[in-house]
Parts: sequence; C-alpha cells; structure tokens
Amino acid sequence: MITLQFVYVVTGIVFAAFALLSARDRSNAKRFGNAAFWGLLAVSFLAGNQLGDFWNGILVLLLVAIAGLGALGRGKPRTTTTDERRAEADRHGNRLFWLALIIPATALIGTLLFKRLPAFFESRQVTLISLTMGVLLALAVAAAWLRPRPLVPLEEGRRLMDAVGWAAVLPQMLASLGAVFALAGVGDVIGEFARDVIPAGSLLGAVVAYGVGMALFTMIMGNAFAAFPVMAAAIGVPLLIQGYGGNPAVVCAIGMLAGFCGTLMTPMAANFNIVPAALLELRDRNGVIRAQILTALPLLAVNIALIYFLAW
Repeated sequence: MITLQFVYVVTGIVFAAFALLSARDRSNAKRFGNAAFWGLLAVSFLAGNQLGDFWNGILVLLLVAIAGLGALGRGKPRTTTTDERRAEADRHGNRLFWLALIIPATALIGTLLFKRLPAFFESRQVTLISLTMGVLLALAVAAAWLRPRPLVPLEEGRRLMDAVGWAAVLPQMLASLGAVFALAGVGDVIGEFARDVIPAGSLLGAVVAYGVGMALFTMIMGNAFAAFPVMAAAIGVPLLIQGYGGNPAVVCAIGMLAGFCGTLMTPMAANFNIVPAALLELRDRNGVIRAQILTALPLLAVNIALIYFLAW
C-alpha cells in the first residue's frame, strides 16, 4: 500500500540531494551551513518516525540555530543561464504551461480515483500522494521533452530553496505550533479575554472578534490552519455556535476565509509571500505583501459580514 510515507521519502530524498549539492558548491561561502540545514531537514522526513519526540525536538533546535546564526547563504548552482531559458521559452512557447498543468490534473484525478482503491492507497492521504505523483510525472515528462542535463532540476530546486532560505520551513513549523497552542489551552485563555472585552449579548461584537482574531492569529502563525484551532476554541465554538446557535459550517468555513486574509498580509506565510518575491527576484522582500494589503482588508470585512448575515 502507498501511504503518506511515500510523500515523506520523496521529499526527504530531494532535500538530501540539496544538501549534497550545497556541500559541493564552492561559490557559496556558507555552503556547509546550507548542507547541514537541508541535510537535517532530509533526516526529519526520512527518519522522523524512528527518531522519537526528543531527537526530533533536538533536530528542530539545530535547524533554528543554523538559521538564527546566519549560517545560510546563496551559491551559484550549475543550471541553465538566462539566455538559455529565454531561448527555450521562445522555442516552446505556451506549450511549457502544460508541464505545470500536469501536477494539478494528476492531483485531481488521483484524488477521485485512488479513494476507490483503499487496498492500494491510504484513503485519507490520497490528495498528497496524488500531488507527489503529479510532480514526479511532470518531472519525467519535462526530462523526456526538454532533455536538460541530469542535475538541472535539482540545481534549480536548490537555487529556489537558497533564495527562500529558512523561511521555506515556516509553514511546517507554524502548523505544528498551532497544534501545540491548542493543546496548551491558549484558545481558552483568549476566549476568557474575548468574553471580557466583547459587550454582553453583542452578536456583532463576537463575529468581529472572531473574524479579526482569525486574521491576526494567521498573521502571527503564518497559516490559517494553525490559527483555526485556537480561535475556534476561543470564540467560534463556545460563543458563535453554542452561545448564539450559529451554523457550524458557515462559522468554520468563512472563518477560515477570514484567516486567509491574514495570510495575504504577513511574511510568516512564506510559501505565499516570500517564495513569489524570491522567484520574481524582487528587491523588496515584502513587495508581494504590500501589493496584497488593499485586497486583504476589504475581503476581511466582507467575510465578517458574510458570517454575520449567513450563519443565523
């Protein structure tokens, strides 16, 4: 049976390759820092289950130490030049987009198909498994069609990871932090504070506190999925659903959308805001965020209004 472990193994192998290539890159003065960082991340994916909680914790502390000490740098991977990429783009044109479409198409088809094959695929993880297969399929098609040098895909991946740096692991770290906060009862503490601040009997005040809280906690956590357990335990469930009898589907679904408005306004959401800045080689690392704020704030107001008018 193909399980989530398949995704971990593929990801771990990629990070291990980044580590080895980084160690060989003499153009990077901090190459051993990069090699250690991506190597430790590879270990977490390949052997995390065997390490146990204590050693996984040590591994995370080592990652934080490497990043915090400024031991990460950027090298010059041996990949295609700007002129070579421009020539390939002129030659193949918009057909290159088909490679990118292979990934979501495979993820969609696999999600619908693999659920019918529980003996072969872990039914709860078919989307992630399908997504990983889509990436591998797109890579195989690209290799057969474009015929790059064997290491070019890995060098390109390493170039992007070096550009993003430690922020590449923020989503994973912050999602874990959200679960820790929920288990530690942070939601209960925030709920008590909210009940003291929100005027008694004010449904609008509770809805605004919930929507704005989702956005703010998402900005802090960098991930709406990490913020949701905290705000649901603080306000969503005890006040809006149990207290005022709100529709759970509306409160939860649109509450998540309110959280995503916070995603648009925070550098902590590295995969949404820092990666594009690195890909586009923007001088302003927060340029994407600045461009999104005027969209995020009206959307947040609309989502709060939707909860207020649709949940009751």
